[in-house]
Amino acid sequence: MANHKSALKRIRSNEAKHLRNKHQHKTTRNAIRDLRIVEDKKEAEEQLIKVVSMIDKLAKKNIIHNNKAANLKSKLKKHVTAL
Repeated sequence: MANHKSALKRIRSNEAKHLRNKHQHKTTRNAIRDLRIVEDKKEAEEQLIKVVSMIDKLAKKNIIHNNKAANLKSKLKKHVTAL
């Protein structure tokens, strides 16, 4: 168990950050899943802009790796183009 006030505060803040990161990551994964299901090209292009933004934010905050973000964006753009 933590012995210092600062260590206790660090535990609390880490838990809050963990929950926030987990929520953002899960929300983005759901958005990616929904984008892959869409059949209409125009709707997919609109969703793609939002999803790419979400992926970039995750990469910026180091929730996912930059290369993973690039791979996801590339695959999604390829999918939308093929529609």
